[in-house]
Amino acid sequence: MVERLTALVTGASSGIGADTARRLAAAGAHVVLHGRDQDRLKALATETGGTVLVGELAEPGAARALAERALEVSGQVDVLVNNAGLGWAGPLPEMPAADLTRLVAVNLVAPLELTRALVPDMLARGSGRVVFVTSIAGRTGVAGEAVYAATKAGVDAFADSLRFELHGTGVGIAVVVPGVVQTAFFERRGRPYGRSSPRPVPADRVAAAVVRAVTADGDFYVPRWLRVPVALRGVAPGLYRALATRFGAAG
Repeated sequence: MVERLTALVTGASSGIGADTARRLAAAGAHVVLHGRDQDRLKALATETGGTVLVGELAEPGAARALAERALEVSGQVDVLVNNAGLGWAGPLPEMPAADLTRLVAVNLVAPLELTRALVPDMLARGSGRVVFVTSIAGRTGVAGEAVYAATKAGVDAFADSLRFELHGTGVGIAVVVPGVVQTAFFERRGRPYGRSSPRPVPADRVAAAVVRAVTADGDFYVPRWLRVPVALRGVAPGLYRALATRFGAAG
């Protein structure tokens, strides 16, 4: 149940974050909407009754500042949805250094810092939930997106480690692992999605998994069949790499 809980959703301006905020609000939660597009956030706040916090997570100290602002406006944060993320596609030697730094700051450093800032208050209450929206790229690797995949893999390792650390405290950790999603992510990363398969899933389908993750620990794959390549990579990494090289692992 998420009724009467306060949920901070990062990257709520559009896509998965916006749909997650809508679903949480419909379930009775008060949503604190973070993002960079003030106009979109204001419209979403009107729709959901949420609170808007505009900010750029790439800036040093931005995550800590966001946590402090969220606590100021809401009193407490019961659920943290680390959803904000950036992409970049292309050969690694062509990636500008500034883009690499920004990708790591938003995708990896920000969720770590935001979680570190909000978990102590959850521990003091003996309840809370942190949900990480990662990517299948972080579990299987994707050609042309080495830095993006590395940031998502880092979040995965952080989430797993935190699960062990917080076991028995009342603070739960969950991870949502989407594949290809129908959002503007691919256009923003600099290269549209050009494969015929797998077909992109609606952002709201991922948002539904995020809401499920608010009440249950574990990993939530969207779609569920993504567990198959992850399992194959785990039990037969050589075979997985051979198949991925032959049939392509590009996003």
